[in-house]
Amino acid sequence: MLEYLHLAQSLVHYSLHFLAPGLLAWLFFREQWKKAWLIMLATMLVDLDHLLAWPDVFVPDRCGIGFHPLHSYPAIGVYAVGCFIRPLRIVAVGLLFHMFTDFQDCVWMTCSSGV
Repeated sequence: MLEYLHLAQSLVHYSLHFLAPGLLAWLFFREQWKKAWLIMLATMLVDLDHLLAWPDVFVPDRCGIGFHPLHSYPAIGVYAVGCFIRPLRIVAVGLLFHMFTDFQDCVWMTCSSGV
């Protein structure tokens, strides 16, 4: 059962990282949705801050929100403000959705650890 939960968690997590930004781009930036989708995919470079956790770069049961510098609450606040600045809007939406995706993954980890 736990194996299926981990598989489902991974499928949801990576679908939200790769496919959902395309839907967001199409819904909110329809005239330039392909460009917006690519920009939102590029915001996954925010995960480069995981390299600062050397030597434990990848810890599968660690919540990145609040741990990595670009996943910190102040950084998330900056991303939220960026949504109101037109030239930054697509990047900011991509970063906020990335944080939402990572946050739901943290919730999933917390809930499934009691199973």
